[in-house]
Amino acid sequence: MPVDSISRDLLLWYDDNARVLPWRHPPGYQQKPDPYRVWLAEIMLQQTMVAAVVPYWRRFVSRWPTIETLAQADDADVMREWAGLGYYARARALLAASRAIAATGFFPNTAAALRQLPGVGAYTAAAVAAIAFGEAATVVDVNIERLVSRLFAIPALLPAGRPQITAALSPHVPADRPGDFAQALMDLGAGICTPRGPRCLACPLQHHCAAHAAGNPGTYPVKAARRPRPTRQGMAWWIEHGGAVALVRRPPRGLLGGMPALPGTGWAADQPFHMPFEADWHILPEPVSHGFTHFQLRLSLACTCVDHRPDLIDGSPINWVKRADLPTIGFPTLFARAARAALSHAQEQADACN
Repeated sequence: MPVDSISRDLLLWYDDNARVLPWRHPPGYQQKPDPYRVWLAEIMLQQTMVAAVVPYWRRFVSRWPTIETLAQADDADVMREWAGLGYYARARALLAASRAIAATGFFPNTAAALRQLPGVGAYTAAAVAAIAFGEAATVVDVNIERLVSRLFAIPALLPAGRPQITAALSPHVPADRPGDFAQALMDLGAGICTPRGPRCLACPLQHHCAAHAAGNPGTYPVKAARRPRPTRQGMAWWIEHGGAVALVRRPPRGLLGGMPALPGTGWAADQPFHMPFEADWHILPEPVSHGFTHFQLRLSLACTCVDHRPDLIDGSPINWVKRADLPTIGFPTLFARAARAALSHAQEQADACN
């Protein structure tokens, strides 16, 4: 079989330039990496940068070193460790998948089988199959999508053009090193074939690249115009008694599902503000801003002290947590920001509650 020049040149570059990541083996390493560690990394890397993922990944494998230990973990502990990484449905799917794998005693070893796991889509299944099991699967993430669309000057509008990109790349996946090939593409797309100002002179595929030859790599990939994100409003209540703060746990499904939170009104588009009871409320002058995938949230924060600790607030069970313990409970980013705002802008009131 003739040597594919694209895979040859890419792998030669990767052998000398591969990123050192804790879930990877070095280029050309004969033993396959632990599929659990590869899968965990790929779930975390969905919509999250490598630099942000590494410390979370290290903490997870230190606390839950095997799929069996993760499957036995308490949901709240996992969500606490995940806090700040965002897209919390990934953590819930991670637990569901770990329990499904542990129940069978067998880690799925093909892309088709991996697709059956909660939270595993086409990219993640192909990546784990190629890297951990050596399947010649075609791996296409957002970086690879950009690189391949330039390499072959594919004008198809994304995301509809993804099958065309996959079809163009598939013939070049080497049967002997599919995992290294996939990771080489990831590294090349992340560090060389960047969205803006691609470093074409440093690219090992420069002389294969149709977009470079035409002098217009920046015009690829062709993407549909983004719709502006709508803004929603909401209100959270910072309620203190004796140096402790009232918290709730969000419903298991939906945004920030299962995470600790401040009680509040929610944030539907037309959600009216209200207070849960009569008190001396102080509304902070600046809302807390936070961007979700499909909307921007402006969360107003109302603070008060109470002379007793109710078990329910606005119908939700309450957990009272000392202010000093708040950094350890695993707030999602939105409510961590709200807590910092309350402590920063309402310190006199907070002190008065002691």
